[in-house]
Amino acid sequence: MRPVVDGLVRKYTGTYDIRVVDLSNGDAGDEQLYRSFNLEYVPTFVLLNADGTVSEKIVGARSASELEAAFAKLQ
Repeated sequence: MRPVVDGLVRKYTGTYDIRVVDLSNGDAGDEQLYRSFNLEYVPTFVLLNADGTVSEKIVGARSASELEAAFAKLQ
């Protein structure tokens, strides 16, 4: 999954604010963000609209094209 996410980050930097949360790195900020969205499974993708509301939560591995289709629905 990491190569797909890294590719999306490279492709959409400047268009979308993509944040990767990696719980294995021990970063308290990542863990807090994970908890703030009540996430239970890895990977989970949380897509936010421009106003900060959750547009969609996608649980499980997805292809780049599936994630890009979800990006296209953002408002």
